Amino acid sequence: MPFNLPIFLTWLRVALVPLLVGIFYLPEHWISLYAQSLTAAIIFIVAAITDWIDGYLARKWNQTSAFGAFLDPVADKLIVAGSLLVLVQLGRVSAILGFIIIGREIAISALREWMAKIGESKSVAVSSLGKVKTIAQMIAIPMLLFYNKLFYFIDTAFIGTYLLVIAAILTVVSMLYYLRKALPLMK
Repeated sequence: MPFNLPIFLTWLRVALVPLLVGIFYLPEHWISLYAQSLTAAIIFIVAAITDWIDGYLARKWNQTSAFGAFLDPVADKLIVAGSLLVLVQLGRVSAILGFIIIGREIAISALREWMAKIGESKSVAVSSLGKVKTIAQMIAIPMLLFYNKLFYFIDTAFIGTYLLVIAAILTVVSMLYYLRKALPLMK
């Protein structure tokens, strides 16, 4: 397993997951719900920034590796799934939306693994539709974690919910796109 700064940042993202989830399990006399929400949103934003930085540095410094290519999407899926589960538990996201997004991630990960085994991984490479879905998710989730007025007038609950619905729709569409690409190889 290679170790460099991009991989360290990816491991940092993995380590942030229990911190993000755990913050909501602290007693309210230790930390208010507002402080929990703000802290969780900041943790998620830090994780999202490190996701961009580790990919940029790995490409710029030519430090890409098979292990990094494996660990990066795992870290992404863990932080998104952990956040969505917390949001469902807090009643800020419907279980249906959480299931659609997490279920798609599991299904497409399995599809990509199978396609790689048969030498067709390029058939299910990340599409621009998947990138738009990810951007919508990465903006929606910290807004829903914060779930308060930002600067006294930006309704993060409304905007986050709206963006997560868009992300869920794009999730279904992108899953159908990947399945359509893989269908001829499944026969």
